Amino acid sequence: MKTSKLLLAIAFLSISTVFAQKSNIEKDLKMYEQVWSDIVNKGQIELINDKNFDPNVVQINNTGNLEGITAFRDYYQNFLTGFSDIKFTVENIFGQDNKIVKHWNFTGKHTGDFFGIPATGKRVDVEGVTLVKMKDGRIAQEQDFMDNGVLMQQLGLVSDPNNITVVDNLYKAFAKGDIPAVLGAMDAKIVWNEAESNALADGNPYIGPDAVLNGVFVRLGGQHEYFKLENVQLHGMDNNQVLATLRYDAKFKESGKAYNAQVAHLWTLKDGKIIGFQQYVDTKKLADSEKK
Repeated sequence: MKTSKLLLAIAFLSISTVFAQKSNIEKDLKMYEQVWSDIVNKGQIELINDKNFDPNVVQINNTGNLEGITAFRDYYQNFLTGFSDIKFTVENIFGQDNKIVKHWNFTGKHTGDFFGIPATGKRVDVEGVTLVKMKDGRIAQEQDFMDNGVLMQQLGLVSDPNNITVVDNLYKAFAKGDIPAVLGAMDAKIVWNEAESNALADGNPYIGPDAVLNGVFVRLGGQHEYFKLENVQLHGMDNNQVLATLRYDAKFKESGKAYNAQVAHLWTLKDGKIIGFQQYVDTKKLADSEKK
């Protein structure tokens, strides 16, 4: 009988402990989500205090851990100072014992200083995961995981590695005479500029693919017996730009003169589409070849 009572007591204590732990983590989850929503969405940075955070709270990152409420608050102040029109969403959150995992999304417009980066006016939309440790109902440790490369790309500080592929495919399509594919690589509001003193510069700037088609491509085809691009070399640049160095190998119909001219094209891209084009070419060589 004594053994049975002892086993029942142990079982009761185990069940009570499980329920207590479950109750604690539920309180921690509710408190944690609400605190961070108020800090980011309402700009209430003052909530990073010793009521919600352990005095020795640690923010773990690759450049060196930050310890203490003041350092923790200063770190996250950068997001509130750097961005406006902020929306912070917890996509999913769960926990066990004293540990919490948070999947989040952050959007905003970069209108202020962000860790020393001056405002770019760019909008960002990034997501990440945060690992959290709680202590006595307060946040004791956080570690954020996010793709900083994506953030830098969205700020326009690091170019999209796919830019060169987009421009390369455009040149390949042009070489095959696939003009629809060339136009398809362009943004609906592309700004296209021919080199100054080039005869085709009379329509600068050409806005939109249709303007480029009718103002540039149709006229090139009508004026030339042939028009080829040679020795195309692509160079990735900052600010989502690609520089192409190449040569025009072409022949005017009316004058019967051929020319081979050195050329540079500067392409600007955004979200995988070409939004800007600037041509640089020996316009004197083109003009001389056009004359009878």
